[in-house]
Amino acid sequence: MMRTGAAALVAALLATTPVMTAVATRPAAAAEMPAVAFAVHGQAVTLDRAALLARGDLTTVDIPDDVAYGRAMRYQAVPMAALMTEMGLKPDDHLEVAALDGFVAQLPAALLLEARPGRARAFLAIEPADAPWPNLPGKDADAGPFYMVWLNPQAGGVSAEQWPYQVARFTATVPLLERFPAMRVDAALPADDPARAGEQQFAVQCAACHTINGAGPAAVGPDLNLPMNPTEYLQAPALKMLIRDPKSVRSWGAAQMLGFSPEDLNDAEIDQVVAYLTHMAGRKQVPAR
Repeated sequence: MMRTGAAALVAALLATTPVMTAVATRPAAAAEMPAVAFAVHGQAVTLDRAALLARGDLTTVDIPDDVAYGRAMRYQAVPMAALMTEMGLKPDDHLEVAALDGFVAQLPAALLLEARPGRARAFLAIEPADAPWPNLPGKDADAGPFYMVWLNPQAGGVSAEQWPYQVARFTATVPLLERFPAMRVDAALPADDPARAGEQQFAVQCAACHTINGAGPAAVGPDLNLPMNPTEYLQAPALKMLIRDPKSVRSWGAAQMLGFSPEDLNDAEIDQVVAYLTHMAGRKQVPAR
């Protein structure tokens, strides 16, 4: 996940136009406070860190097996159910959670609105200014300033891709595959075709980072159909290994993909994703410019 030039420009402006000093410095000071944006049913709200930390429902959550950090973590956090109810989110809505680096998680609203004990419950963790979180393993940045974490994730089938960190924006929208027809399989495919199940897996697990046919909101990894589909240059066993453990196939310093554990994608589900990609290799669509 992801100003020396700007500093020089400000210095030049201060030297030549003193009257601009107050105007030039105020926005920079305001930008120091991290904030997260919400867009739900025409309502646009931005809450900064101070506002979130001042909420009466702020609580401490202990995450025994944090997805991003790979160990137990403790956070100050706000229940997502309360926060999104205030924003007007409805159970039949769909929510996209966009991160600062282009990662975009897909979540059914009903999952986020769950508040019953023992169920999968989402929280928005807030990084305190005076106690920053540690850097993520292998990265030079932490998960802040905002990170969506879960209690009892297994009770709701929550995958690792549904723990977005460095969160910037929550947007209520229609489900991904309805918005981007270029991601869809052929409508004539039988209902039990594995490519159909793979399409659903792709929407949740892969579209957080990748587009296909240029369609989708993510901007982390490469498009998986244009100019070539991975099934066109990788044999199926290698592609399955790449999905499970990318470093077992290829490794370089800038690599971001971590792979999928059997809990997030079992072998049969990986087969479904490969079936979907194989099918989509025959359905290339160049996006309109």
